[in-house]
Amino acid sequence: MPTRREPTARQLRLATELRKLREAAGLTARQAAAMLGVSNVQISQIESGLSGVSEQRLRRLASHYACSDEQFVDALVAMATDRTRGWWEEYRGLLPTAFLDLSELDHHATFQRDVSILYVPGLLQTEDYARAVFSSRIPQLTPEELELRVRHRLTRQSKAAFPHEVVIHESALRIRVGDRAAMRTQLAHLLEMSEVDRVTLRVIPFDLDGFARASSTMTYIGGAVPGLDTVARDAPHGALLIDSEAQLDAYRTRFRRVEEVSLAPSRSRDFIHKLAREL
Repeated sequence: MPTRREPTARQLRLATELRKLREAAGLTARQAAAMLGVSNVQISQIESGLSGVSEQRLRRLASHYACSDEQFVDALVAMATDRTRGWWEEYRGLLPTAFLDLSELDHHATFQRDVSILYVPGLLQTEDYARAVFSSRIPQLTPEELELRVRHRLTRQSKAAFPHEVVIHESALRIRVGDRAAMRTQLAHLLEMSEVDRVTLRVIPFDLDGFARASSTMTYIGGAVPGLDTVARDAPHGALLIDSEAQLDAYRTRFRRVEEVSLAPSRSRDFIHKLAREL
């Protein structure tokens, strides 16, 4: 297979998982290469995402690594053989790669969970709210860069089809990212989205105990199997992706704790209605 110049996050994740399987089996790259009948360089390129791997070779490697989790191996095969050129490819070279990687994660997501403290989650933002968020960026974006980011965000929203659980702190519902009218429209949009079957929206009011449990924004994206889940954290040029099992487990626990101190969906809608009337 030809060598890639810039692997995507999904390709790098596959490479990382194959390296972790080899290391868990106690094998060196040289030993893995000998088992597969290839050079050390080829194993190095596969494990760095610079080269793809066929289904046959991937399953042989998994067998040599004594991986008995068939669902996990099947998920890796799906990653290795996926030739999807999604809608996000039109933004390649126009937006930072992290934006494209997040879109690809959305495309393959089985569910998403958001905890937001200061801003409404990107997938639930109105156009005016998203434009105000991106307008606050330092250094300031050019008009063309701003519109690209807004258009990309709105397209992500239109493509989302997975179950989406969202917990928003009252601070994010009160901070006027734009003007009063824009915030009123944003709250109305949240109420509308909260009625969509696949969306579950919860609120954490200021006067609810246990805020320390919700002191960190996160986006948890479900993979084909739990071992391929990903957490996205806000970063200046897109999103920082986290995929180590220990950290994933910590974020799963964090989300459960945040849910425990949030209002039920019906009470959350009532709360948002109250805030909207106050504007």
